[in-house]
Amino acid sequence: MFSFRTTPLEDQLDKALWEGKVGCFCTQNCWDTEHGRYMYNIFSERGNLKVIFSPRDTELTPLTNHIDIIESEISSLNAIVVEIQDVGSRYFNYTKDLFRLMNILKEYEEAPSLYIVDHINPAGRTVEGSMPLSDIEQFVPKVAHRHGLTLGELAYLYYSEIGAKYPLHVISALASDATRQLMPWTIAPASDIPGLFTCDMYSGGGLWNNTNICPGIGTARPYEYIGAPFVKTAAGEPVPQPSGVMMRPCSFTPSTGRYQGTKCFGYQIMLQPGAEYHSLMHTLQLMHYFKQRYPEFKLDDEFARKLSDPLLLDYILGNVEWDEAHEHIKLEEQKWIRKAKKFTLYEDAPYRIK
Repeated sequence: MFSFRTTPLEDQLDKALWEGKVGCFCTQNCWDTEHGRYMYNIFSERGNLKVIFSPRDTELTPLTNHIDIIESEISSLNAIVVEIQDVGSRYFNYTKDLFRLMNILKEYEEAPSLYIVDHINPAGRTVEGSMPLSDIEQFVPKVAHRHGLTLGELAYLYYSEIGAKYPLHVISALASDATRQLMPWTIAPASDIPGLFTCDMYSGGGLWNNTNICPGIGTARPYEYIGAPFVKTAAGEPVPQPSGVMMRPCSFTPSTGRYQGTKCFGYQIMLQPGAEYHSLMHTLQLMHYFKQRYPEFKLDDEFARKLSDPLLLDYILGNVEWDEAHEHIKLEEQKWIRKAKKFTLYEDAPYRIK
């Protein structure tokens, strides 16, 4: 059973939310600006909050990027309320944690009802890339690299994909004042997603995490900065630079991660005002360039599963020309948009950059 609801969570009259045992699956983004409280405070005040599933450490601690799920704490619950901020790319860890939870619930004969408090997608309705075309990471839905959906729409799609039968209810992102008063990036969704432009960079930039190029993790500007100790930034380097994008040579020393405390050389990706940025395409071009330019550049063992597109991998490796890869992306984006429309819950629809 699926429902889409247009009144706030606290106004829902379901018995499971008033008299049942409630678990809350949430991040710092469940802050309610109107009432000055977190979502789980609704149920603590009612006296029926039993467990909170939340990130492992404080909200801006580096590498705090998963929500632990203890299955023994689920079986006695009547409802689980989810409120996290998705960031628009299929490999965001907190969203994968939600899909793991959805898979766990599927195995219960009498599973708790699942409620998703929806939020606007900070990466907007823009679509990039392909649906998975090869082996993929666990708990990842069949969506494009940048999917253009909200968390509620994603959950609706995944619910359909896995054939779940437990009740799923999505509370509209337009149902409360919080999403109208706060831009979706105001509260950082994760330690490596700190600000306004990060989500626009993440659909491609997140792939750097499976290479030996540092995407600025451990700096104040993740996914805007890329580099490594072996990168050269001398004048005349033909680094790919799409229209509307400037590549500023720079250096940085990450405070965490692979190159913690080591000076890296690379580039800051700077978007010109009003530019439509296709992060995945640019990242693929940069990886192709680094592969040809630096024998030290490596993809790790999980990279192919994360990209999940053999043709795009062949382009990075130099086996396919850019025109073929570009046309492939265009066709795959069109396929994804046709699929995505079946799960869209709001008036605006996903679209591709022309």
